Amino acid sequence: MATLSVKPSQRFRLPDWHTNSYLLSTNAERQRDASHQIRQEARVLRNETNNQTIWDEHDNRTRLEERVDTVNRWKEMLDKCLTDLDAEIDALTQMKESAEQNLQAKNLPLDVAIECLTLRDSRRDIDVVKDPVEEELHKEVEVIDATKKALQRKIGQSFEKLCLLQEVRQQLNSDHRGKMETLDIDRGCLSLNLKSPNISLKINPTRVPDGSSTLQQWDDFSQFSKNRAEAEMKEAVELREAIALTIAETNNELEAQRVATEFAFRKRLREMEKVYSELKWQEKNTLEEITELQKDIQHLEDDLRRKFLNLKLCHTRLESRTYRPNVELCRDQAQYGLTDEVHQLEAIIAALKQKLAQAQDALDALYKHLARLQADIACKANSMLLDTKCMDTRRKLTVPAEKFVPEVDTFTRTTNRTLSPLKSCQLELA
Repeated sequence: MATLSVKPSQRFRLPDWHTNSYLLSTNAERQRDASHQIRQEARVLRNETNNQTIWDEHDNRTRLEERVDTVNRWKEMLDKCLTDLDAEIDALTQMKESAEQNLQAKNLPLDVAIECLTLRDSRRDIDVVKDPVEEELHKEVEVIDATKKALQRKIGQSFEKLCLLQEVRQQLNSDHRGKMETLDIDRGCLSLNLKSPNISLKINPTRVPDGSSTLQQWDDFSQFSKNRAEAEMKEAVELREAIALTIAETNNELEAQRVATEFAFRKRLREMEKVYSELKWQEKNTLEEITELQKDIQHLEDDLRRKFLNLKLCHTRLESRTYRPNVELCRDQAQYGLTDEVHQLEAIIAALKQKLAQAQDALDALYKHLARLQADIACKANSMLLDTKCMDTRRKLTVPAEKFVPEVDTFTRTTNRTLSPLKSCQLELA
């Protein structure tokens, strides 16, 4: 007969079974409620964080764009400033070169003035005089030295200013390169998006790098560079104007002095030509007087010889009549007449001899004065020739070098043009 086997195990009560089912249902509902709450909160968080992220990215993109615009504006200002600075450097360099050329050009008038002073040192005797020409030549040398010093000062100032402009340009160029690199970096940042392949997490990206500056410091630095460049350019413009004014003033002073010196030369030449003509007229008259005096001396000598013949005749007659015999040796009228004639002839001969001596002395004096006249004429001719050479040399100041042909050869003292008879005579005497 079969028997019922009972498995030995714990047996729960029915209420326990119902309680377990209720607990499971209750817990499931509670867990679902908690899960629902979390899901709702997660959705809210996702929405809020997505919106925050989108707005943060948008705001930062806007900030980057504004920053790019700001840096770009500064870059454009620096571009213009660099362009203006380069133009000012070129203009100041050209003005400096112009001043150097003007300084170099002053060597010619200085050489000419010194050459004129050296030539005029060859004057002789009384013509070695400190006349207005020499004073004007010395003044010309002083004016040239003063203009050269003034130009040299301006050239030194322009060199120093160019160094400062180059320094400012280097500073601006460095700032400009920094702006360009910044624009490249910020524009690269603007071009990045979530799908860009080169985005990645970085180590401590929020750190503050060494050497960082504040926005105010950055703006002040750029403003300082720009203001300094503008100030230096303003001073450079004023310096260029001062250099141009100095060049014009020195050229005007030198031209005025050149005109004054050449006026003094012409006046002195006219004065010497007048004196030379007077001396030549005196020489001519003296030569004529010497000729006339020589003729008169010859006449005096002829008369003296004739008077000696007359005296001999009277002496012979008187001597012969002393040989009359006895009472015939009387002092008759003929005797008295011959005696008176002898006394008269002796007085005439003495007077003629005295006058002849006076004429000889006058002739010697005329010859001595003629020698002095001719020596002074030679001095005047030499002085006029030297001043003519000086005037010819000074033509270099107004005639281009390639067209300059000396009118008087300094070494052979020959002329390359037709001279007046007076000047030709001067050259022959010289």
